[in-house]
Amino acid sequence: MGNGWNLERLEGNFEIKRKEIEVVSDKFANKWKDNLEYLKNSKILREALDEYEKLAESYLEGGDEYYLYWLKLQLDESNPKLKAKYNKAEEFKKNIEDKIRFFILNVSKISKEKQKEFLESEELREYRHFLENLFLEGKYLLCEKEEKIMNLKSSGAYSFWVDMLSGFLSKEEGFVFDENLMEVKKSFSEIRSLTENKNKKVRDKAINVFNKIIEKYEDVAENELNAVLENKRVNDKLRGFERPDKSRHLEDDIETEIVDALIESVTERGFEISRKFYTLKASLLNLKKFTYSERNIEYGEISKEFDYENSQKLIAKIFSELDKRFSEILSYFIEKDQIDVFAKKGKRDGAFCVDMLKNQPVFVMLNHTNRLKDVLTFAHEMGHAIHKEFMKEKNNSLNIGTPKSTAEVASTFMEDFILQELLKDVNEEEKLILMIQKLQDDVQTIMRQVACYKFEQELHKEFRKEGYLSKKHIGKLFTKNMKSYLGEIFKDGKDMKNGWIYWPHIRSYFYNYSYASGLLISKALQKMVKYNAENIEKVKEFFYSGTSDSPKNIFNKIDIDISNKEFWKRGLEEIEDLLNETEELAKKLGKI
Repeated sequence: MGNGWNLERLEGNFEIKRKEIEVVSDKFANKWKDNLEYLKNSKILREALDEYEKLAESYLEGGDEYYLYWLKLQLDESNPKLKAKYNKAEEFKKNIEDKIRFFILNVSKISKEKQKEFLESEELREYRHFLENLFLEGKYLLCEKEEKIMNLKSSGAYSFWVDMLSGFLSKEEGFVFDENLMEVKKSFSEIRSLTENKNKKVRDKAINVFNKIIEKYEDVAENELNAVLENKRVNDKLRGFERPDKSRHLEDDIETEIVDALIESVTERGFEISRKFYTLKASLLNLKKFTYSERNIEYGEISKEFDYENSQKLIAKIFSELDKRFSEILSYFIEKDQIDVFAKKGKRDGAFCVDMLKNQPVFVMLNHTNRLKDVLTFAHEMGHAIHKEFMKEKNNSLNIGTPKSTAEVASTFMEDFILQELLKDVNEEEKLILMIQKLQDDVQTIMRQVACYKFEQELHKEFRKEGYLSKKHIGKLFTKNMKSYLGEIFKDGKDMKNGWIYWPHIRSYFYNYSYASGLLISKALQKMVKYNAENIEKVKEFFYSGTSDSPKNIFNKIDIDISNKEFWKRGLEEIEDLLNETEELAKKLGKI
């Protein structure tokens, strides 16, 4: 056992593997391209879907080659040889997708009468929800040739613009203060991190340098974002989407009405809570006003270190108490080297959990530096991993996956149980620090992301009305929406006005709501398990479900109604209760 990924299971002779993928995909295409009986007969459609499912299990997504080079690039982002191999693997992947695209398009365009017949067919029961989604998507899909064009144009019309700006920013450096107030050169991401430093001199210097870098790219970002907005407008017009965020809801398998109810609930109740939180935090930090960059300044410091081995033991203990299967999966990942643990030169920042095909291993990436935050991140990513392993056990390859609407449920569920364990073994001073950190995370995950979603809604609406938005116009919209959740305790500075320039999520079109939905659903599941430990079986039922049904139906089966606006408000009330408890503790300790 090491502390890095074992990728040997994905290695091989890719020339031979490509030929195998081509043979299998050609066989499928040749059999069904001109034989349209599967559009008329449920038994024949079942045969075709079974064959397509086998393709999806082992051969799509470019097979092992694409997955391998994608993973290797995360460990060595600037390696040009890896980039070249990855690009070639991606090109092969797209070619295979284009070759069999006809099948999904044909099925999605089946007549309404046949759709009803097929959805009621016992023969097709295993694929029912997959077909439901296809039929819904079919209303917005173009013909095969047009879909190929949409696929091919995506890089030039979208990806290259976004990559250009992020590439420019990632190369920037500047001179800032270190902890000893010595001037040192730091990268863009390091400068950004220092804008949240507890030392005001370090923080102010970093904010000044950061703002100058961002200002340098104002004009570039203005053109980049307008290009991205135009690409979305054209795509929506061609496909017939009546509102800009509708395509996201369709992809995420969630009703627009549910997302609207979530956004309204957080806006009406959650923003009031977050403004109250920042007022409390300012008082604890003895600040009259925050700058936008200072919103995440840490309060206090827990000196205890959490090395990787002790983090493992703590997480294994809590996982085992919840369900032995959870800790078994953790042990398996460690034993099989499916976790890359420590930061290293060239490795991507942050953390993630990833899988592609059903028969490929799941991998977790960390950048563990012995901080308390790293323990929570470890638990968070293992939550994703456990969810993926469960859904693979009981679903075919067309029913595995997590729509973004529920992608963060398992991760935040596990993370919060670890935090609750940590709260048991600290003094009151440390408890206050942890409670502030928890509130900060909840506000960032729910209120901030909803504010961003509302900013995106206004952004697309204004662009479609005006035809082009100046950087000043974009900045005003951004400031307005950030202030709505941050409150008047924040200054209207350059760093807020330009906060849209470096926020990549805005370019990914409306997926920020999913952080809020995931955490609020997770809170409901946690409450169920705390009330009765046997309710962990209901949580596992969700884990097992994959995409075999809609999130709305899956949660209805375990007595959670995400379509009810009051459901979202109950989760927000839990955050408010924690905020009130934190305020009382701060008063008791004489901090405010």
